[in-house]
Amino acid sequence: MSLTPTTYWAEHAWLGSTVEPDVTITVGADGRITGATPGAGGPPPGSETLRGLTLPGLANAHSHAFHRALRGTVQVGSGTFWTWRETMYQFAARLTPDTYYTLARAVYAEMALAGITCVGEFHYLHHAPGGERYADPNAMGAALIAAAAAAGIRVTLLDTAYLASGFGVRGTTGRGGPAAGGAPPDRHQLRFSDGTADAWAERVSELKPREHARIGAAIHSVRAVPAGQLPVVAAWARERGAPLHVHLSEQPAENRACAGAHGLSPTALLAAEGVLSPSLTAVHATHLDDEDIGLLGRSRTRISMCCTTERDLADGVGPAVRLAAAGSPLCVGSDAHMAIDLWEEVRAIELDERLVSGSRGHLRAEELLRAATADGSAALGWDAGHIAVGRPADLTTVRLDSPRTAGARSGDVLAHAVFAATAADVSTVLVGGRSVVTDGHHLTVADPGAALEEAIARALGAGAPVRR
Repeated sequence: MSLTPTTYWAEHAWLGSTVEPDVTITVGADGRITGATPGAGGPPPGSETLRGLTLPGLANAHSHAFHRALRGTVQVGSGTFWTWRETMYQFAARLTPDTYYTLARAVYAEMALAGITCVGEFHYLHHAPGGERYADPNAMGAALIAAAAAAGIRVTLLDTAYLASGFGVRGTTGRGGPAAGGAPPDRHQLRFSDGTADAWAERVSELKPREHARIGAAIHSVRAVPAGQLPVVAAWARERGAPLHVHLSEQPAENRACAGAHGLSPTALLAAEGVLSPSLTAVHATHLDDEDIGLLGRSRTRISMCCTTERDLADGVGPAVRLAAAGSPLCVGSDAHMAIDLWEEVRAIELDERLVSGSRGHLRAEELLRAATADGSAALGWDAGHIAVGRPADLTTVRLDSPRTAGARSGDVLAHAVFAATAADVSTVLVGGRSVVTDGHHLTVADPGAALEEAIARALGAGAPVRR
């Protein structure tokens, strides 16, 4: 559907290298930017005003939509990543394509309100409980694609190969059993598994992109995809020019198990199997040694930092600054959605580094914001992330007069926004030139809070909480 060409006047706009005042942004009938000109001399007649700071739409590079239902529940008591995972499995077992659509629609509406125009959904909840396939083997993925459309944002469905529960003995295979050397999936993981990488590739090849949706691939982790099957997933993505993502070294236990099975770190194993590349995004990358950082940097593998989740799960602080210096572009994700706020995610990269290093000023505001815009979009296979001619008109405007951002006009507008703004300061969101959020209100999901409340209660079943 074509749009009516529209002119916007931005009080301030970040044009990639600098923040410029008084900028006209014109959008064509195809939803792409046809002009971005500073020094307009005020709003042109008939233009729409974007009061505040206008940026490229934010890209959430790593999401598990169903984890949103665990917010608050998993904050009770103590534990580790591994005890949290058991709680997550309990909830994952309850979802159906219908309840997943309802929940994801509300979650993606929350993202839109936070200024997110594109999400990478790391999707491994494929089949019915017990591992039986739905009549449509991609029913759960289709629910996510439809949910993003209903919420008005772009999605890259990172369909995830998840074949094993851990490292095992090489040479065994079987549907629902050990996959080419991996330990068999446990009862919770059966609905994640296609049995083999070839069976995964056959299923995911049936998914088709749409105007708002791209199809990518993911390796859940080196513990969940045996070494001999890693190249199958990587080749599927490479042959289609699709993005490929992987959870990497989130926990020291994963590193120890990989070293025990292969004599290599997870990063070195990916390198040995030909998986590292500029098309790969490694998620977390928390526990790395110097050799790992060098391998990732030299291959220009992207890194998705998910600081709020890494804090929440007590994972640790990853070497983001060293990775960036080595050559790995950074992006960010809200992952388990303890908070959906990419402002918090990007500034946490710098602020967490300050805590562990004892010094300040490692990454500039411009570099941090690029992680949440251009580099995040590229990691998901979109050409958005820039306010420039020919790029999609995916725009996010942040207020500069809220209690958090007041005073920004008197100083460094971009630094003030990056280090002080929150999701609550987003006023306007456009995706492909279409208005999704206006004056802080979502235009198609009338009450995202109520939608989330209802969807979470429905998915849990009569509102029953998940407990350990």
